[in-house]
This record gives sequence, C-alpha cells and structure tokens, in this order.
Amino acid sequence: MNPIALPDEVSVVNVGLPLFADAVAAQGRPVVQVDWRIPAGGDPVALDALRRLSGPLTGPIDEANAEVLRRLDTGVPTLTDVRPASEVVPGLQGRVLLHAGPAMELADAGDPLRRSMRAAVVAEGWAADVEAADALLASGSVALRPANESGGVVPMATVMGPTTPVWVVELAAGGVASWAPLGQGSGDVAWFGRDTPGAIDRLVLLREAVAPLLAETLRHSGPVEVLAFAAQGVAMGDDVHVRTQASTNLLIKHLLPSLMASADPRRVEVGRYLSSNHLLFLTLAMAAARALTGWAGQVEGSSVVTTMARNGTEFGTRLSGNDEWFLAPAPMVGNALYHPGRGDDDAAPDIGDSAVLELIGLGGAAAAGSPAVGQLVGGLAAAGELTAELERICVGRSSRFTLPTLGGRGTPLAVDVRRVVEHGITPKVTTGILDNRQGTGQVGAGVAAAPLACFRDALLDLDARLARGR
Repeated sequence: MNPIALPDEVSVVNVGLPLFADAVAAQGRPVVQVDWRIPAGGDPVALDALRRLSGPLTGPIDEANAEVLRRLDTGVPTLTDVRPASEVVPGLQGRVLLHAGPAMELADAGDPLRRSMRAAVVAEGWAADVEAADALLASGSVALRPANESGGVVPMATVMGPTTPVWVVELAAGGVASWAPLGQGSGDVAWFGRDTPGAIDRLVLLREAVAPLLAETLRHSGPVEVLAFAAQGVAMGDDVHVRTQASTNLLIKHLLPSLMASADPRRVEVGRYLSSNHLLFLTLAMAAARALTGWAGQVEGSSVVTTMARNGTEFGTRLSGNDEWFLAPAPMVGNALYHPGRGDDDAAPDIGDSAVLELIGLGGAAAAGSPAVGQLVGGLAAAGELTAELERICVGRSSRFTLPTLGGRGTPLAVDVRRVVEHGITPKVTTGILDNRQGTGQVGAGVAAAPLACFRDALLDLDARLARGR
C-alpha cells in the first residue's frame, strides 16, 4: 500500500462559528469564512412554516412575488395636486387626527407624538392653546386614526387634521391614489415633537400660504413624475430618507418657472420656506412609495412586505394581500449620531411611516450610495453593508434606483418575509431621533432595525392563510 501523501499547503473553508476561521488566519493560512446560521434561529414552529412556504407552496408564492416586484419596480406615481386633507382622505371630517404607524390609544402615545397632537389641535382651531388642546384630547372627543389605513403616510411624529395640506399622488396603472402632508421643514416644528407657538405657526403657514401657491404652481407646471427625481437624487448621493437635498433641489428647479410666474402676495415668504427646507421631497417620496405599495398590496398570496410603520410605541408590518397588522415594540434607533450634548438617554423610540421608502428601494436600500448615511454608520463601506444585508432578504433589484458606487447595480427591492425569518435579518431604516420627554425636537439620526417578532407572526399567518386556501 502506498503511503498517504499529505498536502504541503492547506486552505480552509469554515462554515459557521468564525472562531475556527480566526484561529486558522492567526497561523497565517488562507481561510474563507461562510456565515451560516441555523434557519429561523432553530425555531421549530417557524421552521415548519418555512418548509411549506419555501417547499410545496414555493411556486404560487414566487409567482405572486414576481408580480409584486413588477409593480414596485415599474409603477409611475405622479404628483397631481396639493389639497386640504379633508378633500382627499375618506372620512376625515370633524375632530379626527391621523398619525403614523398602527392604531393606538391616546394613553399609549409617547411624548413627541402627544406634543404633535396638541399642536395640530391648536392649528385646527379646536383649542386656544396647548393646555386646552391637552384637555380636549384627554376628554376623548378627538378621534385618532392611522394614516396608513386611509391610504396615506405621515413622517415621524406628524399628526394631521382635516385642514392639513397634502401632496396628492396618483398611480394610473393601478387606479391607486395616495397622499402625504407637506413637509414642515426643520427646526421648531411639530413633526419633531414640538408644540411651541413657532411649531403651530409653521402648520398655519403651510395651510394658508405654501399649499395655495404649490397648488397653483402644479396647475401651471402639470403633473410631476415623482420617482424620476428620486432616481436622479440617488445618483447624486441621496438615500431619499435621511438625505433628500438633491431630490428637493431638482423638484424646486422644476417648479421654479411656475413659482416665479405667480402673483401670489406671499410668494417671497413661501420661496424662503421652500429654499430652506432641505427635506421638502421626503413626504412627496413617501406618498409615491405608498402608491406603489398600495398597488402591490392588491396581489394575493405574496410573501412580500408592503407596510412597515411605527407610532413611537409599536412597530407594525403588513404583507401583500392582507390588511392585518403584525406588531412588536417600536425599536430604539442605533448607530446614532447625536447633536452636541445629547445622547441615548434623550432618545425616543423610532416613529413614523417613512419606512415605506425602504420597501421600494430607497432609504437603507440606497445607503451604499449615500455619504450622509455613511456618516451615521461609520463610513461608506459600512453603509454598503446595510444595502448588501437588505439584498439578502429581497426578491430582486430595482431597475429605477441604481447606485454608481456599486457599478450601477439596482437597490434591493421587495422584502420577502420568508427570507427575513430564515436569515434572522430585518430591514434597517435610516431615520431621525426625537427627544423623549422635553419637547426639544430632533436630537440626532441613526439606523433602526425592524423587530423580528412581527415578521415571524406575519410568516405564520401567511402559512395559515395559504393552508386554508389549499
């Protein structure tokens, strides 16, 4: 028998625990680490569901997912008007306020949201001051409803009443309309959880001056293809969530001739507001995203997530073809970059409907191309990891939003709840951080990780629904 010849050089592929790969690397030998984990963390109930949803049911689910992906990728949301919310939102008459995230009771509202409610009540003229507004809210005579369930979205702690002006966005291919409030800008504003006279004045300015001029401008300029500006913005460094400067500038440039042609006596005041509002495009992009997810949400039997929203107390998610919310506690914001003198003790939990942007290929999905996101997470390489991680749990890539930093590769698109639970990876949302108790507004920005529990519940519900269908 010939003796066994051992190799002179050894290369190692290590699967699982990186400790072994580290030991090989410490000895100067080539090693490749494969990041493998037990699917669904070994959860037997979730594993049983995954066996069915990624086994016998794979064909019909993948077919539905392909249609959802097509709608998210090819829909063309168009800005058509600016109007008072009562003219656009079904049932928004009388003393009704709309807020972000899933439904909630007043007693469960965090400090920033409660302050924004007070500011909205005063701006609507239902109370003379914030103290009276607080009493009115406590009396139960003001109804609270989630914006998402009325076909719209609101950012951060924004609270809307019937007179709040909204962007009106239409998606002709799906017969879908959506809306979002005009952005309040930065500083002393209610959507950052402030109820000061200045914050209330900003709400009145939007209603009395900004909205009429923008509505007139759109009548002259014609409809605006919203995501064409977003796509250009991504190529210019926007993630179209925490950074929207490029997209905002493109929008204002487009509207400028019609703005200049107006004889409105407050046009200079409005122009000053528009030029200082670097987040103007944010809520418009959110309305466009809500139109896409609304159209995609009409597809039955899909495992794609079409809603992610947080009210500052709970995080809620919904799947295509299903109006049921799946809830978990709202997360805190990580990778935080705080304003000077502020820190974790000042931070409120994550809040707002803006996570809808991550579901259409923006926000964290576009982080790899945004230096602004890189500042939050430790550089563009770390931002690239955010995008790469999201890609692992998505059905495909966007043909609309492409990243020059990745050779023109499309951003991840269509979050698949099966992959979320299998890999234990949830979407990461680039977002602002609000003060949790003093009403001082925004104290920083960072990245919030969606809680896994609500995705697991959505997966099990999908499994049960499809089992009944069989």
